Amino acid sequence: MPDAIGAALAVPGLGWMGLAILMAGLMRGFTGFGTALIFVPVATQFLPVAQVILIMGVTGLFSIAVLVPRAWQQADRGEVGVMVLAALVTVPLGLWALSQMDVLVVRWIVVAVASVTLLAVITGWRWQGRLGVPGRLMVGGGAGLMGGMTGLTGPVVIIFYLANARSVQAVRANIILFLGAIDVVLVVTLYLRGQAGMVSLWMAVILGVPYMVSTLIGQALFDPAREKAYRMIAYAMVGLAVLSGLPILD
Repeated sequence: MPDAIGAALAVPGLGWMGLAILMAGLMRGFTGFGTALIFVPVATQFLPVAQVILIMGVTGLFSIAVLVPRAWQQADRGEVGVMVLAALVTVPLGLWALSQMDVLVVRWIVVAVASVTLLAVITGWRWQGRLGVPGRLMVGGGAGLMGGMTGLTGPVVIIFYLANARSVQAVRANIILFLGAIDVVLVVTLYLRGQAGMVSLWMAVILGVPYMVSTLIGQALFDPAREKAYRMIAYAMVGLAVLSGLPILD
């Protein structure tokens, strides 16, 4: 175990990943999402994508105790539950697809998904009405597939929730609940596949502490009355992710 801790502390780029996870925690606490959009583009410069997904999933577990209790009371749990059931099926499919793809292709997919998310919310696209069961299954399944393949579990649900006409408080609660559940699905799936190495787990623990602290700070800053600020920060967040993730900038 000491060897694994030492190896985790010696990973190149750990400082940059620590800074990224601090920013991600602030965004997760304030908006309900943002971890993957900040952390994945930075971490994939230093680590294999599968390892990044594991670290992101485990650190996400640190935020569950902070964010989920309040979100549980405010979210539409039935709607979120249907989406999680679909993600249980598609997360393994996404991880399998990741194992078959070139790293550069995956990074371009990350940029494309983030770009579509940004375009949808900035142009004011709106989902009319509530999602039926087939629609919820599609959203949850799409999020699980993208999460397993790229680590970006948020954009699919963001397109349907952040751009939705519902109150910002309800949107935030649903996103928090779903992303918390899918973090558990990702970690368990990777463990069952034998991809949960000790070095990666210790890196997740090391990064999880500052992530939990910054998530608490972000949650304290959240104010439902400041919906305009919430949306503008979210737009800027996705835009930054698109720019930082462009492979041509390497």
